[in-house]
Amino acid sequence: MAQLRIPGPTPCPPQVLEAMGRPMIDHRGPEFVKVMKRVTEKLKEAFITKNDLLILTGSGTGGLEAAVVNTLSPGDKVLSVSIGVFGDRFASIARKFGADVTSLTFEWGKPAEPEAIKQALKANPQIKAVMVTHNETSTGVTNDLAAISSVVKEAGKLLLVDSISGLGSIKCPIDEWRIDVAVASSQKGWMVPPGLTMLSVSEDAWKAYAAGKMPRSYWDLGEAKKYAERGQTPWTPAVSLFFAMDVALDTLLKEGMTTVINKHAKIARTCRAGVKSIGLSLFAQESHASDTVTAVTGPPDVDINQLRRIMREERGIVLGDGQQKLAGKVFRIAHMGWVTESEIKEVITEIAAILPRTRVAGAQ
Repeated sequence: MAQLRIPGPTPCPPQVLEAMGRPMIDHRGPEFVKVMKRVTEKLKEAFITKNDLLILTGSGTGGLEAAVVNTLSPGDKVLSVSIGVFGDRFASIARKFGADVTSLTFEWGKPAEPEAIKQALKANPQIKAVMVTHNETSTGVTNDLAAISSVVKEAGKLLLVDSISGLGSIKCPIDEWRIDVAVASSQKGWMVPPGLTMLSVSEDAWKAYAAGKMPRSYWDLGEAKKYAERGQTPWTPAVSLFFAMDVALDTLLKEGMTTVINKHAKIARTCRAGVKSIGLSLFAQESHASDTVTAVTGPPDVDINQLRRIMREERGIVLGDGQQKLAGKVFRIAHMGWVTESEIKEVITEIAAILPRTRVAGAQ
């Protein structure tokens, strides 16, 4: 495979993959304690936070569940701000655990409007928490999280953020934006295979934890914190992924997170310009287009599935499909983590080359 250009898992540098081949160690022993503490401190630096930073073995969706069950009780009123598939998923998790969820949805391809959130909170003062997706990979849109946070915190509500495809690649200063729980996941901009989810937890979130009544066991952040204080995890961790994260964070922090974020922005601009240069359209409102994934709308006479198949089978480039109602209508080019501008230019060149073969006869 020449290029994996889906929004996770993303390509991993050789040194990260090599680190995963190290022999196993005692996850209750002193060697793992050192690894755990190193990784935790590096992640706090990358998150730009002094809050507690907890690392759990599981997918990003597990991290979203942890954010919900550790801060809420059944019956709590919650505002779900959704601009796509993953915003809807966050809301679904809360509903399944008994939260009273009010959905504030926005047209796919457009960002959430802070003023609408403000009005929704004013209309329902009993709302305890607001859930929002920072970067929506299904539509290629990044919300103005700074503005949203300002509205939410002014109203005195908890802010639970899915930044799984944002943190590590897009600006998201946790403490400055007063995020109570922020969720990230290893297989995105962190350049590590799937299997770790990382959460920052504020003092207000811990107060909510103490009062929360939702059932929690594997995802109990209180247990995770207790064990983390002695350099362990409550359950058996994915030891090899900790090795990988240790190395990946060294790479990112050596480059500097500001540099990493600026690099993603530059590559994203190159991708969007390339898409338009070959006659295709961006699905996202460009003022809020994501710096980690570009969603592309093809002309009506282009068979998106055929395009993705040819790219995969003949060019070795794997593009993301559209999700749910966008399946077969858009395709997605991911550019997060271990990626270069030249690789994205190659993707655009290859798409342009095979476009004529994807035309559907008679389509309007």
